[in-house]
Amino acid sequence: MAKAHSPIKLHVPEPAFRPGDTPDFSSLDIPAAGSVRRPPVHVSPEEIRDLAYSIIRVMDDAGAAVGPWDESLDSATAIRGLRYMMKTRVYDQRMVMAQRQGKTSFYMQCTGEEAVAVAQQMALEPGDMHFPTYRQQGLLIAAEHPLEEMACQIFSNPGDALQGRQLPVMYSFRESGFFSISGNLGTQYVQAVGWAMASAIKGDSKIAAGWIGEGATAENDFHSALLYASVYNPPVILNVVNNQWAISTFQGLAAGDSATFASRAHGYGLASLRVDGNDFLAVHAVSRWASARARSGFGPTLIEWVTYRVAAHSTSDDPSQYRPQGEASAWPLGDPVERLKQHLIGRGAWSEELHARAQEEIETEVRQAVRRAEALGTLNSGSKPSIKEMFEDVYKEMPPHLRKQRQQLGV
Repeated sequence: MAKAHSPIKLHVPEPAFRPGDTPDFSSLDIPAAGSVRRPPVHVSPEEIRDLAYSIIRVMDDAGAAVGPWDESLDSATAIRGLRYMMKTRVYDQRMVMAQRQGKTSFYMQCTGEEAVAVAQQMALEPGDMHFPTYRQQGLLIAAEHPLEEMACQIFSNPGDALQGRQLPVMYSFRESGFFSISGNLGTQYVQAVGWAMASAIKGDSKIAAGWIGEGATAENDFHSALLYASVYNPPVILNVVNNQWAISTFQGLAAGDSATFASRAHGYGLASLRVDGNDFLAVHAVSRWASARARSGFGPTLIEWVTYRVAAHSTSDDPSQYRPQGEASAWPLGDPVERLKQHLIGRGAWSEELHARAQEEIETEVRQAVRRAEALGTLNSGSKPSIKEMFEDVYKEMPPHLRKQRQQLGV
């Protein structure tokens, strides 16, 4: 007689709390600032496997910089980083307001994640290429790309270099090291590895930085990129922004209950680190470390940035439907802008008065840039493109069927 077995049950990870619950992040193991070791850039991936399960931090709870990852960043550079993060947040707020006013169809904020993009941009060099997702506008702002051009892309007006052919927020600015954003998440990871391989083949000194959210690590492109990175050892930084939520799906559905996203690199023999993404000084230091490693020929580094998406996924999202009220304020790693501000005040290099003045200056700068962009047209104002434009810039030579369709429309 066959032995009777109990029914097997499928395990489906569940978030720790839902709407109506009290958020509690006490289960998140956060090491003391300065307690995680700093290996040399030439270290072998095997020797730093433990760093994929810890969290590198520089700023302690009082805002002081401590430990081996503290690079004693000068005050002028730190202030510049603070202002870039403030500008990113103000720009986001202005664009959300424009969307609510019907001036654009769509927008995505990066509130709470500003340090990840801004600090890495400042740590890399001109000519390096980022392959971002739709939440790294801080890269462009830290590269001092003109705000007016960014806003024109959001409004899809005649000032948009892409001529309104991309969804708002999907920028493409090669001159600022910002590769065209793809709405098909994951593709940019493969492209970053390929670009880095090409840089090495040419004997160049430039590196690539690929960006992906934690949810999109479940895409096949993520694993394809890691495979090629492990085989060819190209000069690339592989960023995983773990902001806890992939649209309305919590991060556990992409990682499971026991693994970290940084540990995904172990199966491919790649170096990996896990970092406090709300600590500007830690992001800058680790980005410099990974950049030096890649530029010196020691290969890729996968970095999991542990952060939190404060705002909605997009202007089409209502986070109250899937996460509890107050979750953002309960997030234990704090606000990246406030933390760097307090660090600089503690240094004696900043003050509440200087911060208020900077806030006012930035708001004026952003408001003026957006107004200049709006003057060229928005979704509800200005000239509309001709129907014939949808047939242009698609093929080098227009195929017969499209030529026929255009003739039928009389354009």
